[in-house]
Amino acid sequence: MNYKPDTIAILGAGLVGSLLSIFLARRGYKVTMYERRADMRTEGIGGGKSINLALSNRGWLPLTQAGVIDVVENMIIPMIGRMMHDVSGELTFQHYGKEGQAINSISRGGLNAVLMNKAEEEGVEIHFKHQCFDIDLLHNTMRLRNDKGVKSINADIIIGADGAFSAVRAAIQKTDRFNYSQYYIPHGYKELRIPPDVSGDYLLDKNALHIWPRRSFMLIALPNKDVSFTVTLFLPFQGEVSFENIRSDTDISNLFNEYFPDALAYLGTSIYDDWVTNPTSSLVTVKCYPWVRNKTMLIGDAAHAIVPFYGQGMNCGFEDCRVFNDILDECDDNWNFALEKYQTQRKPDADAIADLALQNFVEMRDLVADEAFLVRMQIEARLYDLYPEKWIPQYSMVTFNEHLRYSEALAKGKKQNVIMNKIMSRKDIFRTWESLDFGKIVDQLE
Repeated sequence: MNYKPDTIAILGAGLVGSLLSIFLARRGYKVTMYERRADMRTEGIGGGKSINLALSNRGWLPLTQAGVIDVVENMIIPMIGRMMHDVSGELTFQHYGKEGQAINSISRGGLNAVLMNKAEEEGVEIHFKHQCFDIDLLHNTMRLRNDKGVKSINADIIIGADGAFSAVRAAIQKTDRFNYSQYYIPHGYKELRIPPDVSGDYLLDKNALHIWPRRSFMLIALPNKDVSFTVTLFLPFQGEVSFENIRSDTDISNLFNEYFPDALAYLGTSIYDDWVTNPTSSLVTVKCYPWVRNKTMLIGDAAHAIVPFYGQGMNCGFEDCRVFNDILDECDDNWNFALEKYQTQRKPDADAIADLALQNFVEMRDLVADEAFLVRMQIEARLYDLYPEKWIPQYSMVTFNEHLRYSEALAKGKKQNVIMNKIMSRKDIFRTWESLDFGKIVDQLE
């Protein structure tokens, strides 16, 4: 049966909800968004979320299709690689990919504002301070609360783009045979800030993502357009070196003097105010299925929240929007077909990037400064240079190949990993790696 809705309600006017509303409005649908927070364009982002994100190819493509890339290009700072800081302050740089490839630091709030503005230009209505507390999935009715009271709203399609703690998903969780899991890693995070230097310039290389890897925890820094850096400390909640054991300015100083002395010099005295002002937040992975019940669907973090260590949370959500829009093209806007194909096609990819993001945390905090890891990366880079169509490092597959599914990148990466493990087990590999038979290595993929 061919079903095409007249009205669509999207709960959540964040990055993913706003982008999806643009695609749907351009298809001729009457789209309304409901956001529980105030308008962040006038009242700030709030909510304790990171103020900047890493935009890569998978997010760039849907933003291009949405017609906002010209504005976005003026908001980004390209980061062409990782800059590792050891305890003594020595620096080691690793390119992310080939020349010209970069991930891009961008303001979360600034990008969200661009998408909201574009959505309104396309005719989307946005209602702020509307909190959903119940959904009748059978009758497509939402119960919303605002400062004037409670109201019921019907829509032909309801889409939950309302984040990791989605009210829409909470309603679906009450239904039979709905699978749901959430996993909190033992680490939390706190954001700090490196200001400009006295001359108003960047204190660190602005075209790198800076990492201070310290085995069981780490510090990272991303550049901002205002010549500052957003610094994020990932630290266990409990344990000898943990958030629970930092109770005073002296504890903060001791932590940074021991593990991040060069960063402390950049952070200055503002670190103590930032520590008190900025919340300590948790990190959760959410997996669930199905993503569709009747005429209600989940998208973005509402369907698959992931930890931030591959820089793919936003990019994955944007790719959800692009994939769903492509499916609507394929089925001539038959939503019965589109909803089912969307969840069956996209679920394996969401699971794959969730697993990859958890794996990359270990890589970032434990391995990026390890000699064996660095040699391994050099070997893979050589393979990529010599045989770019056959051997692509997994990071490049995920970050720079927007047409390769996450699930395919995970599968290819596992196969390459088996080969690399054998190579790295060879005697004297650190000394002899440049004389490897690289053609023979690539042939093992066939």
